Amino acid sequence: MEQRSRSPYYPDIPLFLVLIPFISGFNYYLTYSNVKLNWWFAFTYTLDTLIGYTAWLAVRKMILWFDKKLPYSKGFSKRVIIQFFATIFIGLFIISFLTELSSLIVYGKRAHPSFYSTDLFIISIWFFFINAIYIMIHYYYKWQGTEQKVKVDKKKLQKGFLVKEGKNEVHIPYHEIMGMSVEDEFVALHAFDGNQYLLDKTLERVLEELPEFYFFRLNRQFIVNRNMIQGFSKLENGKISVSLKNQLALPEEIPVSRTKAPSFKRWFRDIS
Repeated sequence: MEQRSRSPYYPDIPLFLVLIPFISGFNYYLTYSNVKLNWWFAFTYTLDTLIGYTAWLAVRKMILWFDKKLPYSKGFSKRVIIQFFATIFIGLFIISFLTELSSLIVYGKRAHPSFYSTDLFIISIWFFFINAIYIMIHYYYKWQGTEQKVKVDKKKLQKGFLVKEGKNEVHIPYHEIMGMSVEDEFVALHAFDGNQYLLDKTLERVLEELPEFYFFRLNRQFIVNRNMIQGFSKLENGKISVSLKNQLALPEEIPVSRTKAPSFKRWFRDIS
C-alpha cells in the first residue's frame, strides 16, 4: 500500500519501463523485414525507446490531470472518449516531433514518408492499449476499495445502539435497523421487527456511527438502510424521489435535494 500511495496507478511505472522497450522492438519486427543486429540498430532502438518513454510519460500526466478535472464518476463514456483522443493526439505529436528532430540531427533530412503512413498507425494502436491498461487499473482499485469498505462495514454491522425499553437497555445491531427519522426533538430508530426506539442523539451523531456502505441520510429527517430502497425517480430542478419498500414506519417516497442527489446516486450504485 506504500507503493499505491506514491502512484495512483501502481504498478504502471515498472510495468511500462518494461513494456515500452518491448513495444519498440515489436514495432521494428512489424515495420522492417530485415533487421541487422549491429551498433546502428542498438543506437536507433535505444533512441526510439527513449522517445516512447517520453510520449508515455506525457500521456500518463494527461491521464492524471483527467482524474482531477474529468473523473469517471462524471460520465464514463465522455471521459473515455476524450481521454482516448487527447492522449493519442499528444502521444503521436510528441513521437512525430522527436522523430523528425532526431532524423534531422542524425541524417540531415526529414523522416521517411513511411513513418507517417505505417509507423504512426501502429503506434496509435499501442496508445489504445495503454489507455485500456490505465482504465483497468483504475477500476481494479475502485473494486478493491469497495470490497474493503464492505468488509469493514460488515464487521461494523455487528455493533449497534443501546436503546431504552422501559427500565431495560436493549442492544439493537445495525443490521436490524430499517432507518431513522426525526420525531419532534428525538431521533426514532425503526427496527425491521416493527419496533421503534427513541435515541438521545442528533441525526448527525447517529450517522457518524452507522456503516457508510449500508446507510444514507436522504434529507434532514431521514436516514435509511440500503436494503429498504427500491430505487429512485427524477424530479424537477435536479431533485430525486427515493422509493422505499412497503412498510409502515417510513414514508414510501422520500425527496432528496438537488445538492444531495449526486452523492446519493453514487452511493446507491456502489454495490459490490
